[in-house]
Amino acid sequence: QVQLVESGGGLVQPGGSLRLSCAASGFTLRNYAIGWFRQAPGKDREGVSCITNAYGKTYHAPSVKGRFTISRDSAKNTMYLQMNSLKPEDTAEYYCGVVLRTTSYTSLIPPYEYTNWGQGTQVTVSS
Repeated sequence: QVQLVESGGGLVQPGGSLRLSCAASGFTLRNYAIGWFRQAPGKDREGVSCITNAYGKTYHAPSVKGRFTISRDSAKNTMYLQMNSLKPEDTAEYYCGVVLRTTSYTSLIPPYEYTNWGQGTQVTVSS
């Protein structure tokens, strides 16, 4: 059974950092396109960062480029989102997702492309 479980969210002051984790089971992370998307209250889902292939090619939304880093640990079958220099506009529910089909991407994966995702973890950036 495919399962994704996020953790690491919380309340942080502007300029602070958080690292989100996403533990995967039921499939092998490095064999598929994976990533993170977020949804703020009253807004549409927004792609944040992704790894599109086994070689580790990454893409980021312009709003987070230079501040967020996505990575994966194949031994732990876990992906991460390191978030630095957080801003109040980063406040949202963050989800990790996977595209469980054979496909390729040459840009940030849109949220609607993910076939499976976790329950989400809340990130609040506020003083």
